[in-house]
Amino acid sequence: MLPVLLGCASCSKVGSVQGNAPTELPLPERIQVVFNHRDGARYRSPLDDQWRNGDNLEKFVITAIEKAQQEILVAVQELSLAGVADALVAAKQRGVTVQMVIENNFSQPWGDLHEADLSLHERRRVAHLKMLADRNHDGELSPTERYRGDAMQILRRHQIPWIDDSEDGSKGSGLMHHKFMVIDTQRVITGSANFSNSGIHGDPAAIQTRGNVNHLLSFNSTELAELFKKEFLLMWGDGPGGAKDSLFGLAKNAPGIQTAKVGGTRIEVLFAPHAKRQKMNGLQFIAKQIEKSKQNIDMALFIFSAQVLVNKLREQVQSGVKVRLIADPGFASRSYSEVLDLLGIALPDRFCKIEADNNPFDSPLKSVGTPRLARGDKLHHKFAVIDNKKVITGSFNWSPAAAHTNDETLLVIESPQLAKHFTREMNRLWRGAELGITARIQRKLEQQRIKCGKGVERR
Repeated sequence: MLPVLLGCASCSKVGSVQGNAPTELPLPERIQVVFNHRDGARYRSPLDDQWRNGDNLEKFVITAIEKAQQEILVAVQELSLAGVADALVAAKQRGVTVQMVIENNFSQPWGDLHEADLSLHERRRVAHLKMLADRNHDGELSPTERYRGDAMQILRRHQIPWIDDSEDGSKGSGLMHHKFMVIDTQRVITGSANFSNSGIHGDPAAIQTRGNVNHLLSFNSTELAELFKKEFLLMWGDGPGGAKDSLFGLAKNAPGIQTAKVGGTRIEVLFAPHAKRQKMNGLQFIAKQIEKSKQNIDMALFIFSAQVLVNKLREQVQSGVKVRLIADPGFASRSYSEVLDLLGIALPDRFCKIEADNNPFDSPLKSVGTPRLARGDKLHHKFAVIDNKKVITGSFNWSPAAAHTNDETLLVIESPQLAKHFTREMNRLWRGAELGITARIQRKLEQQRIKCGKGVERR
């Protein structure tokens, strides 16, 4: 059977390339993957109508929604793309059941927010959304522009039911960090991307940006869709305004590793969080995959702050496994970043404390780097490729919070074919990466050494 392609002809177009044309890689049966920065594909950015490299992840999502016939279940941290909201409304109007779970920090229409109540980061986000809504670029928002550009307002006006992670009666337990859709209990869309302009296309206030570096996958499998639907229904409970029986965080009592087949591809699924005492939490699941590696491990990570995984990588490096890591520049240089361990350095925090059990490599890895991105963009992937045949991905950052606090998706996909697509993305990032101790990290080291000396271990 040929792989199911989800409107890929409309989500990206092959552009002119210097030298040889890129080779099209085959995909596993019933699986599709798209990357918003990849070479060999082009689309017009909705921010400036200019052609740019990459797959159009927004179009990928909308095309999936347009194919829905019965039901769409959405669990995303943020939905601020008006085009996706319009597609969900259109689906409801043709008789499709639409339900959504969202993180409480992003569940309010931005038109309802008051600047005085917002943090600086939140004010900047709202300013960007208003800029996107200003269709005629006159600096003023008409009532029509204000409504048409506010995704959550569109959903509310058309009575699309949603809840956030305060529906359980709490103020939110950690983050509702999922990024998935289940369509007709048949198709699952998931990956690293939030449904936002900054997560896919870039920020309108900084036209040089191209969006956080992300990917999405589509799986055509009733078996897999049923697992995701069960996770959704735990959070949904009886829906908005009901008996407060929605379950988030540790209250879900999330099951352990579950398996499903997509065509001939075996996928292991773990929905977080789990208590630290549980044997197979998300970090232990990843550690198990690292431990099985025999040849090489490639990683492209937004956040890497789990000491247990650094320790496991150390064992594999000592046994001869080749390791490459590309990490987000902003997080790589934070005091709790395990990227620093791989580089053989310890960075005191602002209180001059070193994290407990910190254990930098004696011999720094030379195969650790950060990508060169436009200012404002982030490397938002959370993937690894093991021995060129296994892909770890999902919404799950490599951190204790992801394992023990947040609502997350973690997938292990056994497919050499799919692994080639992620390796190609890794190689693209690698070609432009700055390896080793960057100038940014060096500056922070020098500043903290002047202030703290070597620092004191936190107890």
